[in-house]
Amino acid sequence: MPLGFVPGAAAAVALVLSAYGVERAAESSDAQAAARPVPAFHAPRPAIVPRAAWLGDAARDQPPPRYDDQVVAVFIHHTDSPNGYDCADAPGILRALYEGQTQGRDWDDLGYNFVVDRCGTVYEGRAGGADRPVTGAHTQGFNHRTAGIAALGTFTEGVEVPDEMLRAIAAVTAWKLGPSGTDPRSEVRLVSSNGGSRYAAGTTATLPAVAGHSDGYMTDCPGAALHARLPEIRDLAARVQGRDVGTGTDRDTGTDTERVDLEDGAPNEELSP
Repeated sequence: MPLGFVPGAAAAVALVLSAYGVERAAESSDAQAAARPVPAFHAPRPAIVPRAAWLGDAARDQPPPRYDDQVVAVFIHHTDSPNGYDCADAPGILRALYEGQTQGRDWDDLGYNFVVDRCGTVYEGRAGGADRPVTGAHTQGFNHRTAGIAALGTFTEGVEVPDEMLRAIAAVTAWKLGPSGTDPRSEVRLVSSNGGSRYAAGTTATLPAVAGHSDGYMTDCPGAALHARLPEIRDLAARVQGRDVGTGTDRDTGTDTERVDLEDGAPNEELSP
């Protein structure tokens, strides 16, 4: 019987039982997540500067963050901002990026999940918790089940990409892909959720697990110089995960790495840079 037709006290009891059922279902889901086996290849959490440290009271009101079930791919970006900055000024540069995206473009938050400066410092970007699979707004069509990591600067052809930055990007990549068991050197299948990407909405695209923004969207980002270093980032991330990069086999099992066959079929309601 629909709840709207349950009279008086019976309706109150039904509401209590319904709430209890939801609570028990949530507890069951949490228990299942806790019981989920730890992947054979995972990486430690790198040091991350929380967003409160660089954003402070400049944060604007925004809707609650959205989440996916896991992260199976990472998209690498550059912020297309000046190079040569003092790393002590990075928080201020981040605030300017945040203001440009939330005020200039009227987005609800910074699109990137993480930003890495040229000294290798990692900053939490989009709100929702660095440890959680927060849905970003970084790669139109492929924001779901992915993380966006932006290099602070502009890395067009011929520009040097600092080693500290590469190592930090690899560390974040290894950590975020660890829970899903994704090999950073593998490929994944993602379903485009927006026709504004390189792929029509609903198209299954096979992409690198560590891809450049331009692999999924028509753009020069992350710049030719940084895009050329993606193979190095993949190998570094695989090594951080404990995988044998030299032979292409997994050190713990000795088995060949396989393509991750996962799809992103969730709707995409966000814009992206």
